[in-house]
Amino acid sequence: MAFFGRKKQVHTAIEPVGSAVLSSGETVTVAASINCIGDSCPRPQLMTKKALSLAVPGDVIEILIDNPTSMEAVSTLIPELGATHLDTVKAARCWKVYARNN
Repeated sequence: MAFFGRKKQVHTAIEPVGSAVLSSGETVTVAASINCIGDSCPRPQLMTKKALSLAVPGDVIEILIDNPTSMEAVSTLIPELGATHLDTVKAARCWKVYARNN
């Protein structure tokens, strides 16, 4: 039992949410998309760490970030979490960072 009587949720798998085309032209299936728009450090890093811990090897995670400092921090954190940084794509109002869990 967690604090205040709430049960801890247990996630066993991440379901695919769509696909994305990387700068190289490669199309990848996105297992989860994390919306960090409006968030600043350390929240995007913590959310990325959690998403990668729930992902199985081979899953691609998409992180949406609008804070330049957080975007740089997440990109450098990904290899430390046992994942591969696939690409960072500038979108209309944010960056989309793609990581593959190893």
